[in-house]
Amino acid sequence: MVEPQDPGDTDYLRVAEAAAAMDVPRMTVYDLVQEGKLPAVSFGKSYRIPARAVREYLSADRHAAVPLN
Repeated sequence: MVEPQDPGDTDYLRVAEAAAAMDVPRMTVYDLVQEGKLPAVSFGKSYRIPARAVREYLSADRHAAVPLN
């Protein structure tokens, strides 16, 4: 788990919300958090993911995609 770098970033998503925004299963979000690829903050037994981090992850993923020809 990685702490967000900007302490002023207070727009957090629940795992289910992040999964819906990323169009992936919730387990994929948990895996990304555990692998350190997606920052998250632990609130008791649940995680909150900064919305900014989801946007950045999706943007980086689009740039890494290879077009199918």
